[in-house]
Amino acid sequence: MPTEILMPALSPTMEEGTLAKWLVKEGDTVSSGDILAEIETDKATMEFEAVDEGTIGKILIEEGAQGVKVNTPIAVLLEEGESADDIGASSGGGAAKAEAPKDDAKAEAPKADAPKDAAPAKSPPAPKSGDGNRVFASPLARRIAAEKGLDLASLKGSGPHGRIVKADVEDAKPGAKPAAAAAGDAPKAAGPAAAAAPAGPSAETVLKMYADRETEEVALDGMRRTIAARLGEAKQTIPHFYLRRSAKLDELMKFRATLNKQLEGRGVKLSVNDFIIKACALALQEVPDANAVWAGDRILKLKPSDVAVAVAIEGGLFTPVLKDAQQKTLSTLSAEMKDLANRAKNKKLAPHEYQGGSFAISNLGMFGIENFDAVINPPHGAILAVGTGIQTPVVENGEVVIRNVMSMTLSVDHRVIDGALGAQLLEKIVAHLENPMGMLA
Repeated sequence: MPTEILMPALSPTMEEGTLAKWLVKEGDTVSSGDILAEIETDKATMEFEAVDEGTIGKILIEEGAQGVKVNTPIAVLLEEGESADDIGASSGGGAAKAEAPKDDAKAEAPKADAPKDAAPAKSPPAPKSGDGNRVFASPLARRIAAEKGLDLASLKGSGPHGRIVKADVEDAKPGAKPAAAAAGDAPKAAGPAAAAAPAGPSAETVLKMYADRETEEVALDGMRRTIAARLGEAKQTIPHFYLRRSAKLDELMKFRATLNKQLEGRGVKLSVNDFIIKACALALQEVPDANAVWAGDRILKLKPSDVAVAVAIEGGLFTPVLKDAQQKTLSTLSAEMKDLANRAKNKKLAPHEYQGGSFAISNLGMFGIENFDAVINPPHGAILAVGTGIQTPVVENGEVVIRNVMSMTLSVDHRVIDGALGAQLLEKIVAHLENPMGMLA
């Protein structure tokens, strides 16, 4: 039966995308892992790989089409022995589209190990289940199953309409129970939160309100729509509370100047932000209960310190993630951050580079902002808002002295982190910033 190729969900938050370019045409033979098309999401342009092998029978969505919903059929793949005459019955109706569960779309598939120019072996015939119904599986999946002695009727398919694909059979073992039975009573992942009622007046009301004023209407691009949706979700669903501390940066500035002098000629220049990243990464290790995210019906504690850093770009922002930041040197963090920031500004980051992490940093100090409150980026447990360093009179040992003082605000998800725990985390961050030599240990 011809298989519909569906618009993939290339990130957990993707709902629609632009089919920027087809890299195959009708009649082309493709294998698992071949690049089919380039898809533009709200964040980046990504390649979409084939899950099955077969022939492109028909392209349903032309390149350049915008706003293509996830799970919309974009092409039809023919199996061995099928022709374009078989397409109408399987892909022409709306019922088939409606039945496709949202999580059936596959963003990427493992690349085939066999050389692409090798002649494909003939696939075994389609198997049948115990009740006589056909078990739908790709030719490659049937071939692998035959080689491993697997009963396809015992497997649960993850492809379109429950179709069994390569990934389903690669790790399966003979005699394995169907995925649904093997799962037992494991708790189900929480579904997406119900859409909240729109906040504020409607678009029609606002347009009428300003009908007699000179205005310029700016259409929302995909990134701005996503930012609006996620931050609206964050403020409506996350119980924020805020903790504020200041850190004296005098020792850090001296230490930074010394290190940068030693690093001259190596193409590395440490910024204050590099020290902040390292301080947060170490603090998360020292207060491990705060290194956590909200997972709908549970809390997930992370072992590594994966720290996200907000990067402003034209029309929005990215939060690339520095993974295992607690293990990396300041110079390594500096180089990695510069690379991520440069590629973020060119929208060249892959999803795994800006998704994940448990904690984020938003630094507006370079813009002269003294202090502010940042909005938590779900599912993170906290975000640190960093202001600029200001020459401030402080009292030390009964005397007034001038110190370079930086204000910070920790926005915390109260579902994940309680007040005392958040205070401990912020205390550790301040301690590292005020004693920067310890970050080299």
